[in-house]
Parts: sequence; structure tokens; C-alpha cells
Amino acid sequence: MMSNSPFLLAVRDSMRLRGYSLRTERTYLHWIKFYILFHQKRHPETMGAEDVTAFLTYLAAQRHVAVNTQKVALNALVYLYQQFLQTELGDLAFSLATKQRHLPTVLTVTEVTRILAKLQGVALHVVQMLYGSGLRVTECLRLRIQDVDLENLSVTVRDGKANKDRQTLLSRSCLSWLPQQIEHSLQIQRKDNQNNVGPSMPTALSLKYPNAFRDPGWMYIFPSTGVCPHPITGEICRHHLHDSAIRKALQPAVRAAGIRKKINCHTFRHSFATHLLQAGYDIRTVQELLGHNDVKTTQIYTHVLGQHYAGTVSPLDRLG
Repeated sequence: MMSNSPFLLAVRDSMRLRGYSLRTERTYLHWIKFYILFHQKRHPETMGAEDVTAFLTYLAAQRHVAVNTQKVALNALVYLYQQFLQTELGDLAFSLATKQRHLPTVLTVTEVTRILAKLQGVALHVVQMLYGSGLRVTECLRLRIQDVDLENLSVTVRDGKANKDRQTLLSRSCLSWLPQQIEHSLQIQRKDNQNNVGPSMPTALSLKYPNAFRDPGWMYIFPSTGVCPHPITGEICRHHLHDSAIRKALQPAVRAAGIRKKINCHTFRHSFATHLLQAGYDIRTVQELLGHNDVKTTQIYTHVLGQHYAGTVSPLDRLG
């Protein structure tokens, strides 16, 4: 994506120095590159607040991006100027994106059951955790053995969205297969260790503790089928399963279940939140389990509940 741009490579290195995730790194570099190309490859040092404003307004007025997409682009440019170039942007009077967020697609309990019945193997187990714990698919696949407490039925999500840690619940139903999956992963780790290979590790930790990859706690619960070079260090390691494997298994299952809604992995997180609210759990609890900073983000699920939310009944149903 970056080609051989020394400037973008320097921005990348600065983000790695500050411990940004690879996903954030790639996203920010995408928007910084887009910003530079938008201004005919002018160097960001020669531009400022007016140029940032023009770009953000273009995204809203011409590209019709969603408001959250515009916010991500803004965050990338704020990092570029304030963190990397050490330049204050001041107030930015750009046009806000007005495209409203769509209501999330939510499955009924029956529909979830039908889809799960059409899945098998690792894909089934991952989707069970997406729905049972309200996880994003990347959060689930990045889980390590030390992140799951089988006794207390809890899952710790580390470095989730916005680099936050949080705890959520572990479904008791997962105990029927999770111990076996963990043992399977440990067997893979033991074989890898014989070749001086192990799970991919956080860069700083692997430098401080070179043999940490042998610790069972660091092994991924859902490891990839093969080894590969670490994206930063280049060392051969075993990463977690790629999310594309789950997506490829999910779509045939949805069709086989006869579900005509637009379903993806994130749908099960939406369904987790909605079904908890339907069951009477308070919105603050659901907010904490999902890891939302603002309860307003969680409140979107109240809009898909219909008559189940707060006892609201259509006035038509009250007619005699």
C-alpha cells in the first residue's frame, strides 16, 4: 500500500514506536496516503488546517462517506500533524458527514439456532463465541489461552477497539468443546516449539522475554493452519486463524438455513446485545460487555427491539 515512500515509512515507524495496532497502522496510513494524493502529492509539511478541512469536506460532500468513516480519517490526520509532525491544527470547520448509521441486522433466537446447525468444526465454535460473548470476529480469533477463564466463565479481550481491554462472559455451552480446542492448540504449540517456533508475540514482549512463545498461556485458541513471517520482526511464527476462513464458512451456512437477511460475522455481536436487552438486562451492563465508550452507541439496539423494549406496544394493538 505504501510502496517505497520514505515519508509514509517514517509515519509507520512512529506508530509502531507508540505501540499502535497493525490494523490501526494500516487504516491511518491509508487515509494519510489518500490525503496526500487528494492534494496532488503535496508534502503534508506544506499544508495545514485549511487543506485538512478541504479533504474532510470532500469525503462528506463528494464521497458521501458515513460519519464514522469521516471520523477515522480525521483521527489519522490529527495523528499525522499533532503526533508525527508536531504541528497543531487548531479548529477545523469542515462539513460533517450526514449519512446516518443504519440499524444493525439482528437475528432471532430461532435464526441463530438454524445457522449454528449448518456450521461445523472451528467455524461453528467461533460463531458460538461471537454470539455467546458478543465478540468481534478479530477479537475472538486473537484470543489466547490465558484470556479464557473456564472456571469463572469469563473472557478477557485485550487490545480491542481503541486499544482497550475488557471482560465479557463466556457461555457455559462452550465448555462442551473449548477444553478440547485448547488442548489441540497446545499440541500444535509443542510441535512448533521443537522447531523453535511459536505463536506470534507482541514485539516488545518478545524482545524482553525471548522464550515467552513457549509459554502455553500465549498460544492462540484458534491457531492458523501454517506458519508465516511476523509482519514486523520477520521471524517465523504461527498467527491466529484468518477471519476470511470464518466468513467463507458462514455464508453457505446462512443460505442452507434459509435466512434471507444480510448476515456477516458482526451480526452475531448485534444479536448478542439485542437479545440481552430483550431478556431484561440493563443497557449499562450490555455497554460494558460490548466495550462501548458511550452508552449512546449501545442505545442503537433499543431501536430494533419493537414491542419488547420497555413494554412499548403499538396503539393499534390496543384498539378493541
